[in-house]
Amino acid sequence: MFNRGLLTALTAIGAAQLLKLPVKYLTTGQWDMKKIAGTGGMPSSHSSGVTALAVFTGRKYGMSSPEFAIASMLGLVVMYDAMNIRRHAGEIAIQVNDLDLDVEKLTGHHPDIDHKRRKEKLKETLGHHPKEVFVGALLGALIGVLGAEASKR
Repeated sequence: MFNRGLLTALTAIGAAQLLKLPVKYLTTGQWDMKKIAGTGGMPSSHSSGVTALAVFTGRKYGMSSPEFAIASMLGLVVMYDAMNIRRHAGEIAIQVNDLDLDVEKLTGHHPDIDHKRRKEKLKETLGHHPKEVFVGALLGALIGVLGAEASKR
């Protein structure tokens, strides 16, 4: 026997990750296969997964159940984190990655200063914009309903 709620949430995450490919192509004209396993982008797989779990749990155990309360609070924390903390960390990473170029420009005026470029760039696409979280949540809600209906059979 398998856990239908977990399967529903994982299905929502997988669907969101797969949808990132055509969305990236439509916005940039490029196929980026790294998006399948990457963070950030449209739609948010984090939001999709936790929303699918919450909706599934609410449909299966009722909206007043402790299980639904736990799943909902987990979802709210994950979505808040994706839109705020992780997105801001990504914005800071962009600035840190640009520091090498800025320092090289400055040291060009002062040849006595030695600068070594960072070997690895920080990951810049960590979090999500609110629209990406919202679309991920909508996708997750749909998959959560489908998962709950499938568990009734």
